[in-house]
Amino acid sequence: MKKLLVVLLGIMMVFGLVGCGSKTEDNAPSTGGGDEAKASFKLGCSGPLTGGAAVYGNDVKWAAEMAVAEINEKEGYNFFEFRMEDDEADPEKAPNAYGALTDWGMQVSLYTVTSGAGLAVSADYNADRVFALTPSGSNPGLAHPANGNYDNLFQVCFTDPNLGTASADYISSNTIAGMEVKKVAVIYRSDDDYSTSIYNTFMSKAAEVGLEVVYEGSFINSDADYSTQLTGAAAAGAELVFLPIYYGPAATILTQAAAMTDFNPVFFGVDGMDGILGLEGFDHALAEGVYLLTPFAADAKDDATVHFVTGFEAAHGSTPTQFAADAYDGVYAIYNALKATGCTADMDAATICDKLVGEFTTMTFEGLTGTANWAENGEVSKTPKAVIITDGVYVAAE
Repeated sequence: MKKLLVVLLGIMMVFGLVGCGSKTEDNAPSTGGGDEAKASFKLGCSGPLTGGAAVYGNDVKWAAEMAVAEINEKEGYNFFEFRMEDDEADPEKAPNAYGALTDWGMQVSLYTVTSGAGLAVSADYNADRVFALTPSGSNPGLAHPANGNYDNLFQVCFTDPNLGTASADYISSNTIAGMEVKKVAVIYRSDDDYSTSIYNTFMSKAAEVGLEVVYEGSFINSDADYSTQLTGAAAAGAELVFLPIYYGPAATILTQAAAMTDFNPVFFGVDGMDGILGLEGFDHALAEGVYLLTPFAADAKDDATVHFVTGFEAAHGSTPTQFAADAYDGVYAIYNALKATGCTADMDAATICDKLVGEFTTMTFEGLTGTANWAENGEVSKTPKAVIITDGVYVAAE
């Protein structure tokens, strides 16, 4: 009998322990609830992470990652999952990058870094109803091509025509390097839509505001010697040379101009030249005094800019360009719109797209690059700033 009681007590203890175990399990956090189990919005992008335009792509990638990390920390879970594909700024490779992002399940996008790549996939983004906001693609055709408006494609940066108009306005109404500029030369790339679009609107506005364009010189992508253009600008007595071009040829032009003994103009560029200080092997002294029209000045002292620049420099050892600032703003603009519209990550891309289109065309966004509003055609409205390259860094002109 005593043995039987011992056995029965043992059995009761075993069941008691199992019961305790079940009780503890029932009280444990459910995998179906809690922030740690929430789904993430899949935010995609493509851009040049390798090749000649990698300065742009990597700045966009790093800044987007910085914004995503901040937002995820603020939300207490991975609100965003971010993925960027390398399209090498090549229109022929952009569709493959887009395909990889859609296979991954992209729900919303930072579109493409460069205009050429974006033009190759803009119809796909529109057909698939994926909301896209490019930080740096400035061609108007990205959002409103010749065959109509793509209502779901938006831009953080200025469009090319606006850059030309704004540059002529700035040069005509401000003291540049201590002088009121009257005589201007323009050197542009004739086989590039970005450059020719800015050139055309600059010329139109220059005539309107009284700037005398004393010389126009063009080149094509395969050119590497710009001595003819520089000699022509010098012979015409240009006080300022406007360069609506990318940083690669601009670096060569500045190098060749420095070798001239009788020509020392002010050089004035736009956002495509942003990144010249990150070009490997380029002597920063050659860019001393160069003006750039850009929406972002890294030396600004407001809290938001200081926070961004300090964090970016600590992580990557370089000062962020305008492209980085626009990407950072782009992620936060998308985040604000998702929150404002009540979007959840279990929605499909088309549903999210419709909600974000409505929000972007009515909201005002305060970012590193200024106060932004968007038109129905996806074009942004904000005020550009001028910076001067001084001692190897960008310094606000005003």
